[in-house]
Amino acid sequence: MGPGEPRQPDSEGARRPRDDDETFGYNDPAFDDHPEYPRDPGNADGPGFSPDAGYSGDAGYSPDAGYATTTGYARDDYPDEFESPVFTEEELQGLGGGGQGGPRRVLPLEDEPTTLVARYLFPTERYRGEWKRHWIHLSTPLAVGAGATLVFGYLAGFLTRQNLDAMVTVAVLLWLAVIGWVAWRVFDWYFDRFILTNKRVMVVSGIVTRKVAMMPLLRVTDMKYEQSALGRMLNYGTFVLESAGQDQALREVKHLPNPNELYLRVVEEMYEPQAVEARLGKDGDAGDDA
Repeated sequence: MGPGEPRQPDSEGARRPRDDDETFGYNDPAFDDHPEYPRDPGNADGPGFSPDAGYSGDAGYSPDAGYATTTGYARDDYPDEFESPVFTEEELQGLGGGGQGGPRRVLPLEDEPTTLVARYLFPTERYRGEWKRHWIHLSTPLAVGAGATLVFGYLAGFLTRQNLDAMVTVAVLLWLAVIGWVAWRVFDWYFDRFILTNKRVMVVSGIVTRKVAMMPLLRVTDMKYEQSALGRMLNYGTFVLESAGQDQALREVKHLPNPNELYLRVVEEMYEPQAVEARLGKDGDAGDDA
């Protein structure tokens, strides 16, 4: 073919067949069978991707090698339902509250102060709790009331047998006076409160004449509580607060219940206010309240 002659596609070698030409085939020697690359690719029986090589049943991901069902990341290592973890006694020993090293018990606190206490708190103050004195605080009045009842009862009976009606009336009036004093002490005990906030401790007492004694937590330089043998048995104690000032409106508070728990609460409020906020779930920055 000359350089000036038009190209004739029919005169060149192999050409692209028509779509309906079923007898078309490549006659290129490069596509002939080769010992390393057979004409039949895919998953044929020869090398390459045959069943005996590559991803065949005897290699790769087969049950006998690789990621088999019994080795590696097998299905048996991850069952459908996980079993509950098992802990030893040594691991659970530290979680008990009865041992010396266990976590201390924290008594629940009221969310809101009672009407007896709310009037003495200002709006930005955060209420932590209030406690009545231990019932041992009433031991003396109750003992006096019980003794007076026995004595005046016996005296009234004796005077009645002697036909001394006037003296019987006097004995009854004296007994009523003693019982009235006992009732007064009981009511005074009921209205007496020890109060803890994030800023101060307070003691509110009195029925007719109310007394409010307080000490800011920032001024407390030392604090301790004392328990006698009976106090340890009945779980009460006496708190002693020391302040930098000479005149202290609140120094000694007797007969407080759960003294160890209360002591830890006051100390935690003084030194770890953020922990108190986190435990109680309050909002706001505890550092601003200090």
